Amino acid sequence: MDIDKQKAETYPPRGKRMTTEKVHVIACGAIAREILAVTRINGLDHIDLHCLPAIYHAYPQKIVPALEVAIAEARSRGFEKIFVGYADCGTGGDLDKLCEREGIERLSGPHCYSFFTGNEAFAARDDDVTSFFLTDFLARQFEAFVIVPLGLDRHPELRDMYFGNYRKVVYLSQEEDPTLQAKAREAAAYLGLDYEYRFTGYGDLARELIVV
Repeated sequence: MDIDKQKAETYPPRGKRMTTEKVHVIACGAIAREILAVTRINGLDHIDLHCLPAIYHAYPQKIVPALEVAIAEARSRGFEKIFVGYADCGTGGDLDKLCEREGIERLSGPHCYSFFTGNEAFAARDDDVTSFFLTDFLARQFEAFVIVPLGLDRHPELRDMYFGNYRKVVYLSQEEDPTLQAKAREAAAYLGLDYEYRFTGYGDLARELIVV
């Protein structure tokens, strides 16, 4: 079955969205592709998407300051409804404090691995403590977002220091793409870890965007 058709059958059909009010979504660039897919599949043309640099995925201390600026800019442009396309994402609760101050909502969950899996399903697992997760984005950008930020390109001897306590790479895939699966296997081999593949689709990301 065509992937888009498969996912479209999972969620409300086009023309059945929950609101027609324009919503400005400020999101992590690392999930831009997935947000655009969800909006296309479900006809969510009320969503106005603005993405912050995807590299903030590796530097979570930059997320909240950048969001503060982006929210102020969105309000200056007349957007009344704003939604944050981040989970906590390593901000240590600072994102929730910002959302409370600004009176806006964010994606549920601690990080993208959780909301792609489904937050309840992710929380229920007790076998992933020693798992290192990849998404479609991270499978594509493994070198730029894992190897380089950790300095493994310059100091490969640090690999076991960073990943010695991990046991496997778990690839949480949003699209069933054999090329990305091969890249994820290569990443696991590079890290010296076992490999596990789980197809998640868009998980709670789709459910939450549909009702913003």
